[in-house]
Amino acid sequence: MRSTWTDSRLDDFKDDVDARFDELSARVGDMDTRLTGRIDALQHTMLQAFIGLMVVMTTGFMGIAGLILTQF
Repeated sequence: MRSTWTDSRLDDFKDDVDARFDELSARVGDMDTRLTGRIDALQHTMLQAFIGLMVVMTTGFMGIAGLILTQF
């Protein structure tokens, strides 16, 4: 088996492996870019929901405090 693997065949094999890793690296880079964009959009949506929830809670607490103060 070892005698059939000449230096030129090993060089060809190395070139093929390098080319496939370069292709894989490009695909992973594209996936990373898309995933990062989606995570950023999710974080933006979560921040908006948090701010909206805080506004609603503050308004509710102020309304309840106003009702309590007007009953005295």
